[in-house]
Amino acid sequence: MNDSSWGAPTGPGQWGPTDGQGSAPGQGPAYGQAPAYGQGPSYNQGPSYDHGRAPAGPAYERHAVDETRPMPIVPDMPDTPSGDGRGDDQDDRGTARLSGPLFRDETPRQPEPAEPPSRSTESAQPGPRKKKSAGRDLGAAIGVGVGLGAVIIASLFIVKAVFVGVIAVAVVVGLWELTSRLEERKGIKAPLVPLAVGGAAMVVAGYVRGAEGAWVAMALTALAVLVWRMTEPPEGYLKDVTAGVFAAFYVPFLATFVAMMLTADDGAWRVLTFLILTVVSDTGAYAVGWRFGKHKLAPRISPGKTREGLLGAVSFAMVAGVLCMQFLVDDGTWWQGLVMGALVAASATLGDLGESMIKRDLGIKDMGTLLPGHGGIMDRLDSLLPTAPVVWLLLVLFVGS
Repeated sequence: MNDSSWGAPTGPGQWGPTDGQGSAPGQGPAYGQAPAYGQGPSYNQGPSYDHGRAPAGPAYERHAVDETRPMPIVPDMPDTPSGDGRGDDQDDRGTARLSGPLFRDETPRQPEPAEPPSRSTESAQPGPRKKKSAGRDLGAAIGVGVGLGAVIIASLFIVKAVFVGVIAVAVVVGLWELTSRLEERKGIKAPLVPLAVGGAAMVVAGYVRGAEGAWVAMALTALAVLVWRMTEPPEGYLKDVTAGVFAAFYVPFLATFVAMMLTADDGAWRVLTFLILTVVSDTGAYAVGWRFGKHKLAPRISPGKTREGLLGAVSFAMVAGVLCMQFLVDDGTWWQGLVMGALVAASATLGDLGESMIKRDLGIKDMGTLLPGHGGIMDRLDSLLPTAPVVWLLLVLFVGS
């Protein structure tokens, strides 16, 4: 700021340059006007008053205006956009960032909200594919399924006794998984030793003696569970033996009906029909539910199952039932296949929901980890076990034992 600015006219009552008429705006006597009382020299008389000052007149006025005019413009400089819209020059960057156009230009540079996904992005999202993978390794699941199928088919058509052994092994492993989860999650100690021995004996008795042998073995296994648990303290006795009897009925007793199917002359084909119908039902439910499923079947038990999936299970199983009864089972007819397919789809779905209920009560996703991509043995037997007595009974009614 220069010296002359101290005299710049900024308002009434302040000193400043004259307006060319001998008086400052809004002031009293000018420099060149005598005092009102008329005595003494005027302010501009004599060299002593004007010594060291610029002479009054137009030149001085122009000089004063040139010196003072930029002052009111300084605060307005940040509001004056330059040619590029980013501020006047390098020295004004600090001011321009606060109130000038540069501040407005930088506003969009703040983190912007994510844009809504485009159609191509939506197609890359998992979406309904979560149902497809279900958190499992699909490749491992297919590989394990093919391996198990090969073992079952080979033992089923080569030596029936070997297939009975496969059933017994599956029963024992399933009992071990079930009792282990019960103890881990609920503190229920169902005795495994009498269950495993009685379960294997139940399968063999069903194959050798039929339904009568299966019922006798079931009763003996339940009695063994009651006696075995007496060797421990009485606390929790009732819940332990109740869980043990339930496990004996749920796993080995229902599996015994598969062994009883095997005793017929075309037993291998009956068992194969049972396996095909159950697998096709599950596959149909999965395929149709994944593609068209919108209405939940039992959301509180198994949120992934839909009514459309159930219709797919019934349709696929009925078609498979017609083909199996027509070409695999002796004396079977197509309409029997329709009935069997519909009932198999219903029983397989109920079996799946039943084990889902158990797993939800236990707070687990799978019963075990023995089969990569599948979980445990019980996770594969869930729909097979309740379907076995249904198929056995229908075959007895349709074509005899």
